[in-house]
Amino acid sequence: MKQLSTPTPTTTPFFKAIVIGVSAGGMEALMSIIPKLPEDFNCPIIIVQHRSASEDDFLVEYFNRNSKIEVLEAKSNNRIEPNKIYFAPGGYHLMVEEDFSFSLSLDIPVNYAIPSIDLFFESAALAYKNRLIGVVLTGANSDGAKGLKIITDFKGIAIVEDPQTANTPTMPQSALNETPANYVLKKEEIADKLMELCGSTEQIRERG
Repeated sequence: MKQLSTPTPTTTPFFKAIVIGVSAGGMEALMSIIPKLPEDFNCPIIIVQHRSASEDDFLVEYFNRNSKIEVLEAKSNNRIEPNKIYFAPGGYHLMVEEDFSFSLSLDIPVNYAIPSIDLFFESAALAYKNRLIGVVLTGANSDGAKGLKIITDFKGIAIVEDPQTANTPTMPQSALNETPANYVLKKEEIADKLMELCGSTEQIRERG
C-alpha cells in the first residue's frame, strides 16, 4: 500500500480540510469515525451524506450529541473554520469556493443525487489542491468516484472504506475502480488515520 514520506513536525498541519462522501449505511460508518476524534482536532471536516430536501436537522443534532467537535449544517457564504464538522444540507449541491467559503446551488441531480459528492469533491479539490483529504464511505451508487479521482489528480490524499467490510460496497468499490486510493481501511480504522495525517499529531507531510 502506498505510504507517505517521513513527516517533519510543525505546529501547522499540512492538510487544510477533510471531505467525506457517504450514502446508504452512512450513520453506522460516521459513528465509527466522528465520536473518536479529539476536541482539539483542528482540521475541518465537511460531509456530504445523500439525503432528501424534506429531511430535518436530525444528522446535525445527532452527531452534535456524539461528537467532541461542534457539528454544523453548511450554509451559503459561511467561511469554513477549523475545529468544525459540517454537513451538506439536503436538496442543494454544496460547493467550496476559492476563498474557502460555502456556496449552495439548486441544479439538477448528478448521479441521481443532490447533494452530489462528485461536484462537492471537485470544488474542494480546486480550492485546497494537495492540502485535501478525500474519504469515500459506504453507499449504493458510484457518486464520489470521479470526485475522488480529481482530488488525487491535485495530489490530495484518498481514503476509501474497504468494500469487503462496508455496509453497502458499491460506492467504495466504484471509487477504487476509478483511482487507486492511498489507504483502503475498515471504517473502524479511519479515525486513527485521520488523526495521524492531520489531527492531534500536528504533523506536516512533505509531498510533491
